[in-house]
Amino acid sequence: MTAFEEFGVMPEIGKAVDDMDWNLPTDVQAEAIPLILGGGDVLMAAETGSGKTGAFCLPILQITWETLKDFQDGKVGGKVGDEKSASSHWAMSFFDRGPALAVTPDGLRCQSREQREWHGCRATKGVVGKGKYYYEATVTDEGLCRLGFSTSQASLDLGTCRFGFGFGGTGKKSNNKQFDDYGGAFGKADVIGCFLNLDDLEIRFAKNGVDLGRAFSINQQFKNNPFFPAVVLKNAEMQFNFGDSPFKYPPTNGFVSFSAAPATTVVPNEKKGTNVEERKIINNAPQAIIIEPSRELAEQTLKQIQKFKKYLVPPAVTELLVVGGISINDQVAALNSGVDIVVATPGRLEDLINTGKLSLRQCRFFVLDEADGLLKGGYEKFINRIHQTIPKITSDGKRLQMIVCSATLHSFEVKKMAERLMHFPAWVDLKGQDAVPETVHHVVVTVDPRTDSSWKSYRNPIQTDGVHAQDRVGPNINTTEALSEAVKMMKAEYCVRAIRQNKMDYGIIFCRTKQDCDNLERYFNMVGGGRNQNKEFSCVCLHGDRKPQERKENLEIFKRKEVKFLICTDVAARGLDIGGLPFMINFTLPDEKTNYVHRIGRVGRAERMGLAVSLVSCIPEKVWYHGEWCPSRGKNCHNTKLTDVKGCCIWYNEPQYLADIEEHLGVTIPQVDTDIKIEADEFDGKVVYGQKKKSAGSGYEGHSTQLASTVALLSDLETQAQDIFLRNLHKR
Repeated sequence: MTAFEEFGVMPEIGKAVDDMDWNLPTDVQAEAIPLILGGGDVLMAAETGSGKTGAFCLPILQITWETLKDFQDGKVGGKVGDEKSASSHWAMSFFDRGPALAVTPDGLRCQSREQREWHGCRATKGVVGKGKYYYEATVTDEGLCRLGFSTSQASLDLGTCRFGFGFGGTGKKSNNKQFDDYGGAFGKADVIGCFLNLDDLEIRFAKNGVDLGRAFSINQQFKNNPFFPAVVLKNAEMQFNFGDSPFKYPPTNGFVSFSAAPATTVVPNEKKGTNVEERKIINNAPQAIIIEPSRELAEQTLKQIQKFKKYLVPPAVTELLVVGGISINDQVAALNSGVDIVVATPGRLEDLINTGKLSLRQCRFFVLDEADGLLKGGYEKFINRIHQTIPKITSDGKRLQMIVCSATLHSFEVKKMAERLMHFPAWVDLKGQDAVPETVHHVVVTVDPRTDSSWKSYRNPIQTDGVHAQDRVGPNINTTEALSEAVKMMKAEYCVRAIRQNKMDYGIIFCRTKQDCDNLERYFNMVGGGRNQNKEFSCVCLHGDRKPQERKENLEIFKRKEVKFLICTDVAARGLDIGGLPFMINFTLPDEKTNYVHRIGRVGRAERMGLAVSLVSCIPEKVWYHGEWCPSRGKNCHNTKLTDVKGCCIWYNEPQYLADIEEHLGVTIPQVDTDIKIEADEFDGKVVYGQKKKSAGSGYEGHSTQLASTVALLSDLETQAQDIFLRNLHKR
């Protein structure tokens, strides 16, 4: 049995993982795989390179195969919702609920994190005829709530129509939009008892065991209507007890729990709220949608899935890459032939959904990888539209699972989206707030044209971005604009110096813009680059303006180490899996502090030592900043005015960005001299960048042998404990 099989992974998938030399699951895989296999929504926060892709691809592939096998064996199909399919115990309904209200798998806790709207839910069953029934509900989180009873005709917004009767936390009872004072307010930790008396046709409530008196007299016209426990919430959460466990305040006067209701119990005939989809094979309706922010990351994820399914027996799981740069007709043909897992970038996916070529009717998994990058890319509305369209429950009772992962989950935007869309997500947070791995030695090199005047004598400087083309600049001028132009030239020289001084032979260089990438590539080619690995500065470029095929080829060339350096933007390199990368250079600091973590996370992965060097200007630098106001969005734009006067430039303040990064990480990043002779970090003995960290105590590979003595000791202690227990048991 492989290590992954102990987490519930199929032997066939475990064997494929073994072939990849994944001896043991990473920490994030060990936490997330069982949660996803168990049917839960999961938020994953972990370092880049920690195995997040495998953590969601493995269980999704397995569940997809198992579903296909059930279809093949005739175990899945048709619709549910009739009396026979109703659960034997009382619970709140997965079906009969509002779109922003979540219900736990046991059906006994409801939650809504929507702050502006009410979302309601009814129970899976109701009572009719005669009898006196009782249930309890506890407020488990702050927010607004209203609970009580409704008929099947009632609005899910309890108490706003004549078919619903509710008691709210503001101390109001309500029916048919008539809100009257009743019983006083209640809130977190309060227990509300709900009494339904069908003999005398009345409803009453209790607060923490104190009877609040009759709230409603039920009209005779409802005498033969079934009544269902119901709730409506606004940014709140409630726990329900229908009698399967002891009540905190047991009822008297002939009232019994709903779980003790007689055979007159009914299930709702109508299913309102969440849409339910018939479960059957539909070729263009995949079971999993995985959204990635870039083409490169989508290709990387697809390759992982293809490796994992290597030993799966029929039925075959079919995957499809849905990105731009590939014939849409080929993608449509593949969908029509049958696709089970789609890995996509937002643009092309939206095209296929809007034209009806790709259906969401059978989607079981909705995955957002690098979620913060997707939100920053402006795809939040698109994500919301997809989530709203996907049926939340399939006819075989399987609930939509949503998985969100990123190296930086702690942004307000990601948390807000998760609260709105996800269903009681489990946090797999092995990272906490952003931190730098101990395998990364990161330093800052200051670039100051006021103290280093070497720029005045450069013979063949780098071609700059043209921001100062209309300004009066030159080696004998010390204006703000001249110093800004000097910074641009100096950074190229410093980059070359950093590479030579530290014998960098394989690394990634981050530039702020696509134009900066192109300029640095040309400069490297001029000083000794090209695409020959033997060249000192051999390089390729990766950014959004390069054609898809060129981007793919350049990335593969770099991965095969046919060139030494990959020059790219943040967007192009986000989440790329490049193993054993020893060096990284920030040509310009990112203006978003969390992106610093993404960048330096390219090195120091899988317990391998890495060096990250950031070139930081000591003075503000004037740079391009094309926004929505720019007619061409940067193409052939020459408007060098500042944005506050309708221009396309800003002053980029790297000293402030460095301060923000240090405050965010809670560290002071070491600074080195302009000769960029970096002393190796000696905390782990002599450092060889790109090699395994010597004193790794719990790396992803090989730590089973390091822990052997500890495991043996624990085994002995367990044996001793069992012996003591058995001896004491024998004495009795």
